[in-house]
Amino acid sequence: MGLVPCEGGSCQFPTHVLLFPFMAKGHTIPLFHFARLLLRRNTFVTVITTPANRPFVTESLQNTTASIIDLPFPANVPDIPPGVESTDKLPSMSLFYKFATATVHMQPHFEHTLETLPSVSFIVSDGFLWWTQHSASKFSIRRLVYYGMSSYVEAVGREAVISGIFSGPQPDDEPVMLNRFPWIRISKNDYGPEFRNPDPKSLSFEFHMNVFSSQAKSFGMVVNTFYELEPVFIDYLKKESGHKSYYCVGPLCLEEEPRNNKLSVEFRKPTWMEWLDKKQQVLYVAFGSQAEISTEQLKEIVIGLEESEVEFMWVIRKKEWELPQGFEERVEERGMIVREWVDQREILKHKSVKGFLSHCGWNSVLEGICGGVPILAWPMMAEQHLNAKMVEEEIKVGLRVDTCHGSMRGFVKGEGVRKMVRELMEGGRGREARKKVAELAETAKKAVAEGGSSCRALDSMLVEACGKKESAIEGRNGNGV
Repeated sequence: MGLVPCEGGSCQFPTHVLLFPFMAKGHTIPLFHFARLLLRRNTFVTVITTPANRPFVTESLQNTTASIIDLPFPANVPDIPPGVESTDKLPSMSLFYKFATATVHMQPHFEHTLETLPSVSFIVSDGFLWWTQHSASKFSIRRLVYYGMSSYVEAVGREAVISGIFSGPQPDDEPVMLNRFPWIRISKNDYGPEFRNPDPKSLSFEFHMNVFSSQAKSFGMVVNTFYELEPVFIDYLKKESGHKSYYCVGPLCLEEEPRNNKLSVEFRKPTWMEWLDKKQQVLYVAFGSQAEISTEQLKEIVIGLEESEVEFMWVIRKKEWELPQGFEERVEERGMIVREWVDQREILKHKSVKGFLSHCGWNSVLEGICGGVPILAWPMMAEQHLNAKMVEEEIKVGLRVDTCHGSMRGFVKGEGVRKMVRELMEGGRGREARKKVAELAETAKKAVAEGGSSCRALDSMLVEACGKKESAIEGRNGNGV
């Protein structure tokens, strides 16, 4: 079979971790950082991907000893165009559940790979790939789940279900107090329609039931957070939800890739970095690669940024987003529109960047925190509304845009953009958020440093996930990277 499970409290072979990310950039990139962490501990790492995603994986893991294996992505999936193997290539995010559910057809190929690989100590797979739990059980391998979201989101979601919020008679925008976290008020509109109006016969309902069921059967969870950021919610999950094997190993974005290429005399700074070098107080604007923004809303963003009179850099990743004619020319002295790939971590670490207008994906939240940059939250999909609530109300490292009529998912007028941008960059609330995020940035660095909470959690994971002896993980900073 090629697999020898851990028996008698110790592994018979060196640690070999199999990583299987979900086919979405926001889910994949943190696991690449995680791979580098494992490699630094002399761990063998194999990453599973698909043919269309392999170039991105190969580039991300260059200069490492990680192995990469392709599995064919299912063909002829209804409504999914041929060759689309990642969510950022989907024509619409309304196709997400068809795309995610189709991955189950990869299971036979995955199990064939497990038969042929050298001994696998444990698997870390994305929670959306629920079927990997069945495969792991079949081969007697422990599986750890990775979601790429905060402990706050999971804990609040669990309490929202227990509190009966989704089945309550209240209007969608009416906040309801959580029993276990009485200082938090959640509304139905903090969640997508598949949660607040669940249909047991729908594909989304079936998908989430599969995900939750397989999570309950897994060995544990790998979480991209650090204990000091959200201790109340981490403690709650460990105690109340049975996640005793709950490893907070982040922020994973602090795991730096080698920068040897930048030491070359041939290296040239990107245009956007040269532009930042000339500025003093820049608002960085980015809504991720999957946000769907209407033409009308784009116009209001343009109005708000133009009238705010602040320096800004706006990264636009959607080719179909068309800005009003003349806008770029009018703001060229203080604003830059970037339509190429950028290193967001490098931007948020730049000394001139003082604010971050963000969709509040969890990766972006962590990168903002680690860069010491306060956030102006504009959530759009998935769990981003809860992330925005956490940013503003719980950890207080940012503000939130004002929607029309105060609704959670409403339209934002240009005046609302202007007002909140000015408040973040120059107002009293912005100064308080900047002070708080600077403190958390230092705490995050300590968490991942030797002896920090995340460093210790990673060591515990390597010991417990395959029964490895303590002495076996003492060799650090090996030749894996």
